[in-house]
Amino acid sequence: MPDLLPLARIAQSDVEALLDAAFGVDRHRRTAYRVRAGLVPIDALSFAMVEDGRLIGCIQCWPVQLDGDDGNALPLVMVGPVAVAPDRQGMGIGARLMAKSIAAAGDAFLMLVGDPDYYTRFGFTAERTGGWRMPGPYEAYRILAKGPVPIASGILAPRVALAA
Repeated sequence: MPDLLPLARIAQSDVEALLDAAFGVDRHRRTAYRVRAGLVPIDALSFAMVEDGRLIGCIQCWPVQLDGDDGNALPLVMVGPVAVAPDRQGMGIGARLMAKSIAAAGDAFLMLVGDPDYYTRFGFTAERTGGWRMPGPYEAYRILAKGPVPIASGILAPRVALAA
């Protein structure tokens, strides 16, 4: 069985290679990268799955915020990317990583950009994110949140107080 470890224990080059394999080398053009620009993942919420010394999955969580149209900032945790080695997809690795990060996050307001058909099983929906925007191209139905996130409108951005 793969070992679940803190992502901080994994070489950054291995993480980047896995992300490239899972999402393509052009992944940096995705709008989610703009939202987390200048940030580092939250160590306590970011994990890796390692099997026989090989990184087969990882999840990163990021300190972001909703810059509200009312002038207030709502702190959020952006979950993802969740990456699984292509030859290990469909085996529950991503689900195990999601469960670990969600449990570790406690009462934090969680959000992600992803496929509602997949992430609904973890409690993420677009019910409270209808007024959220992103700094680039996006599909509104893919902006998802978990739990009692306050209903607000605004644009997602790096959490200023925690930017590197």
